[in-house]
Amino acid sequence: MKSEQAAFGERLRAALRRQGLAESASELAGLLTRHGGTPVAPQAISGWLNGKSIPRQANLRALARLLRMEPQELQFGGDRKVQETRQDWRAGTPRGALDQHAIEAFLALPPAQRKLVRELIDQLAQGGAKKG
Repeated sequence: MKSEQAAFGERLRAALRRQGLAESASELAGLLTRHGGTPVAPQAISGWLNGKSIPRQANLRALARLLRMEPQELQFGGDRKVQETRQDWRAGTPRGALDQHAIEAFLALPPAQRKLVRELIDQLAQGGAKKG
């Protein structure tokens, strides 16, 4: 498995090629500050290009602006998705068994029926807000 630094270096070099920019550490050092980054030595940029290190966030954002892409895409790649597990949303909120059963039943419904339930909840919530 490729290290995070090596994968970043590959994404950076590919993005530079797509924009028609040279994979030159000294050129990037000059362009970086013009796009809001902090000054760094060409040796540091060489480390990014060669997959030895990853820039700090300010320079990552500056590189992303220069390369016309989202910072998270440059840092993590386009195929990375953030996914919340069921355990995460349950952990902080105490519920009774009936509420938990209702939530599980809702999640098991087909998408069209879940949409109807959400609309019903919205209507009930609006009605409750008007009376209170």
